[in-house]
Amino acid sequence: MTNLTITALYASLLAIIFIALSVNIIRLRFKHKVGIGDGGESTLRKAVRVHGNFSEYVPLALILLGCYEIGGAEPNWVHILGGGIVLGRVLHALGLSKSAGTTMPRFIGTMSTFIVLLTLAIVNINAFLLVGNP
Repeated sequence: MTNLTITALYASLLAIIFIALSVNIIRLRFKHKVGIGDGGESTLRKAVRVHGNFSEYVPLALILLGCYEIGGAEPNWVHILGGGIVLGRVLHALGLSKSAGTTMPRFIGTMSTFIVLLTLAIVNINAFLLVGNP
């Protein structure tokens, strides 16, 4: 039985990124003296959106990754997919932080995230179908 140590590694790395994104918002709130919302500050609005986007995609990715790992996946594939979600979320955050428009890092980050989510969804559904419906 797998104990989710690989997923725990990626969850921990993503938690560090989450904290960094949170600290960036706090820094901007102090700088612009904004307690709630964005106060009309575009840099704060982008930072909040980067953090929100991260918060929206990462939990599902970690749940799917953990299901994949606990289902007996090859450790190298768990690392590849875990690394893909970390890389995707970092690139997306960097790209969106630079511009609210389309940037290459944002595009690659989004596509990486979607590829990892779709891959994990497919392999987990496939595992369910192969094992059968208990």
